[in-house]
Amino acid sequence: MAAWEQVLDDLVQVRGHALARYAALLTGDRDTAQDLLHDALVRCFGQARPLRDAVAAEAYVRRAILTVFLDGNRRRTRWAAVRHLLGRDETVDGPEPAAVDRMSVESALATLRPRLRACVVLRFYDDLTVPEIARRLGVAEGTVKRYLSDAVGQLEDVLGPVSSGRDRRETAPVEEAR
Repeated sequence: MAAWEQVLDDLVQVRGHALARYAALLTGDRDTAQDLLHDALVRCFGQARPLRDAVAAEAYVRRAILTVFLDGNRRRTRWAAVRHLLGRDETVDGPEPAAVDRMSVESALATLRPRLRACVVLRFYDDLTVPEIARRLGVAEGTVKRYLSDAVGQLEDVLGPVSSGRDRRETAPVEEAR
């Protein structure tokens, strides 16, 4: 077995679940996430690249997952621009089912545009800093801040206001010293 095959095997055995969860947060669907992870693994290991370090391989695969996800959304957006030429039903579902169902974080993430969702996942799931997110996405730090601000605002509209630990300390009653 070649060294890269051993790295691939170890990566899938040890970190496969974490990689699948990462992809699921981006896509919002576990089946699509599995396909996304598979596509990323094929891109990374399909040509027997010399990935001999498991840590570097995981970072490489995570980057490939993000790239495949964003490329796929670009492709779907382009298709949506010309899809209007096809016949389709003009019925629209009412808001009742969505109002009745309790929204989870995963379904709230699904309401975000792909770039916003990617920023939220990278910031709050991968715990990356704004400069690291900007470097990964190839955009300016200010753009990442704007995406995060917009995304948090949209998530608060769906999930309700999010209070940080600082907010709770500021609103907690202060006891007087006796």
